[in-house]
Amino acid sequence: MSENTIISENVSRTLGQNAQRSNILAAKLIAEIVKTTLGPKGMDKMLVDSANNITVTNDGITILEEIEIDHPAAKMMIEIAKTQETEVGDGTTTVTILAGKLLENAEKLLDKKIHPTTIIKGYRAASEKALEILKELAFPIGNRELLKQIASTAMTGKEAEGSKEHLAELIVSAVDKISEGQEINLNDISTATIVGEEIKKSELIHGVILEKNRANLNMPKVIRNAKILLLDIALEIRNPETETRISVSTPEQLDAFLQSEENYLKELTNKIIQSGANTIFCQKGIDDVAQYYLAKNNIFAVRRVPQSKLTEISRATSAKIISNLNDISESQLGNSETVEEIQKRDNSIIYIRGCKNPRTITLLLKGSTLHVAEEIERAVKDGIGDVVASIKSSGIVPGGGAIEIELSKRLKTFAKTLGGREQLAIESFADSLETIPETLAENAGLDPIDILTELRKQHESGMQNHGLNLFNNQIEDTFSCGIIEPLKIKTQAITSATEFANMILRIDDVLISSKQPKEIKQKEID
Repeated sequence: MSENTIISENVSRTLGQNAQRSNILAAKLIAEIVKTTLGPKGMDKMLVDSANNITVTNDGITILEEIEIDHPAAKMMIEIAKTQETEVGDGTTTVTILAGKLLENAEKLLDKKIHPTTIIKGYRAASEKALEILKELAFPIGNRELLKQIASTAMTGKEAEGSKEHLAELIVSAVDKISEGQEINLNDISTATIVGEEIKKSELIHGVILEKNRANLNMPKVIRNAKILLLDIALEIRNPETETRISVSTPEQLDAFLQSEENYLKELTNKIIQSGANTIFCQKGIDDVAQYYLAKNNIFAVRRVPQSKLTEISRATSAKIISNLNDISESQLGNSETVEEIQKRDNSIIYIRGCKNPRTITLLLKGSTLHVAEEIERAVKDGIGDVVASIKSSGIVPGGGAIEIELSKRLKTFAKTLGGREQLAIESFADSLETIPETLAENAGLDPIDILTELRKQHESGMQNHGLNLFNNQIEDTFSCGIIEPLKIKTQAITSATEFANMILRIDDVLISSKQPKEIKQKEID
């Protein structure tokens, strides 16, 4: 029995060495795409989608998510970058480059007839040893200034670099606020952007920002000492669930029917007025008649607020989300110093400011153009991720490639203690780590060979914190210079890159199904 009688003709199959080399090539190409974006002197990519929307960025995960990929191994590589983004919030370019280099070096070992399982075993041993060394080399977080330096390092090389000190202060203040007496959650820090203003005017809002407008222009634009009511029900006449017909035979009956609807809406608004609420955020609609009565009583109301934003406002103001107006009481209302609608170009923005003990806050980021504002937002999110990761892991390491060179040196020493071909795999793993400082040097226009040689020399002499300071293109103690990264970025990147490389090396058979479109048979018309 032949293979062709078992496997459908619509399935393409790649076996053995060809399968491995195809997957390794795909991973290397993905790494090459993002390689030039690494570091403070990395370049940007212009991404244009099918609708001609333009994104200019050097954020690794944004680039990888925007490009269309068909190769299965390349798609798997993008997944490890997404995991890095989810777990840490930064380091997506690092993990992608490292994974690509691990497979590139593995390919050289395969050429020497070293079996994939031997390489996998060596890579796993090297990864475990690297994590041990990282914990040994990590520094504890001493003070708030270190957190600001971590945020600044994360934003260096991005559009935010010119105002990174100001933005770093906002980031650390935001993290300080949400970490008061509770576990830190990245989702508790929201970001919003405004186009047409300077970056340095970005601010931290102890509350929430909504891109909405008042339900009625006669409502007040500003509410001081806001008493906030959150509703997930409609302030309008309910539509009957089944088809209903109402018969009226005289004008008086029609007037009575219309009056009953108005009385019902007036009753609803009276319950709100009596509760003491002066601000309403409603998930559903608000009838024109209800708007009239609310405006008449100087109540600020916003309709069609998304459920996610309603939850955010609840966490910021301590308001309870109400599903039945009969349950309204003053204890279920939230509080803030002000609720204000401000017109920005063609859009209205509602600010909920001055929440006393907010469990969610907002970083309002400003940029001269839409592309700048979006890139600032991506840079700030990286900074937030790095600061939160540093606090959670309680460890930081020197940046600028210093930690990678020291890891490489120590892993090569470790490899000498082992026998057999696994030693070669561990040495290849160590060489792969050096791709980070090498890429930093390349992207800065420096000679990578000279830089690597000098870094190795200094680390051999015991200068374990020395890395590449690209602000002056010198090799210095990067920890003392304030070039600092979270331990979590390095541990997550090494773990994910190793697991991905080992997974690819295990594959020796790729079967891809391509379903053929079914033929549509047309009946003959006599």
